Amino acid sequence: MTAPASDCWRFFVCGVFLPSSFTAVAFEKQSACKINLLLNILGRRTDGFHELETLIYPIHLFDHLTFSRSSTQGIHLACSDPRLATDSKNLVYRAASLFLNAAGIKDGVSLYLQKNIPLAAGLGGGSANAATTLLGLNDLFGGPLAPGQLLTLAACLGSDVPFFLQDKPALATSRGEKIQPLDFFPAFQDAYFVLIYPGFGISTAWAYQQLARFPAALNGQPGRAERLISLLHGADPRSAGAAFYNSLEAPAVEKYPLLALLQEFMRSHGAIGTLLSGSGSSTFALAQSQAAAHHLLENFKQKFGDTYWTAIVPGLQKP
Repeated sequence: MTAPASDCWRFFVCGVFLPSSFTAVAFEKQSACKINLLLNILGRRTDGFHELETLIYPIHLFDHLTFSRSSTQGIHLACSDPRLATDSKNLVYRAASLFLNAAGIKDGVSLYLQKNIPLAAGLGGGSANAATTLLGLNDLFGGPLAPGQLLTLAACLGSDVPFFLQDKPALATSRGEKIQPLDFFPAFQDAYFVLIYPGFGISTAWAYQQLARFPAALNGQPGRAERLISLLHGADPRSAGAAFYNSLEAPAVEKYPLLALLQEFMRSHGAIGTLLSGSGSSTFALAQSQAAAHHLLENFKQKFGDTYWTAIVPGLQKP
């Protein structure tokens, strides 16, 4: 690999060249993603947000963030994906700014984001990047903020961000910022997930705005999360897969019929549960075994080709 000609790139760490604002001492943290096994919207709140219950499951696919103190003041962010801004429009930058202000730190920092998770895919990649930034900077500066302070900052950055401060499945309630960590689920002991991203994103804001046209999705039945958690603590992944639910599928599938086609194909080829993750556009399928997951993906590629981003991950993903 040849270094860029400009001297604004100096250090080669973890397979990438880092900006010259990095000191020679840098460390990396993995930034995971998630799927929503359930996203049950319970109505619109007076503050403009939506009341919901969502069951979030961590997925071991990672972006990577590299942290260093900088020789110059300010926040210096670089990213492998040129589509992402490197200023206050980026959640990583905003998380760094919130952290430094809350901790009273005037030192400069340099961050490099190696982006692997698809953008606007319903997998929470950006939210995870923000949470990882808070944790990484807290490590970098010797832990000036307590966990409760980090949680407050995370909630300011977005509803999914608090989830990524920990690494277990969780039930999220209120507007999604209240997190109750859960044990990993016996129903996923031998199961695998197949993830498919069709190459386009769906705006979360747009999906929520459309819910007014789908009263049943906007005003979901309370208790779905409790019932699904009970099934997941059993030994039958098929029963759990049948209880997956996402209120935001209604507007997404109406606008993008391809998503319904993908799910129908996966169910007809052995998936025991399929669901749109978050606001989409990623869809995941639950398979009963690793062999079944690979067979499902092979059939999918034969039908739809190799242009989609896909991944296979184990169902039981303890840290």
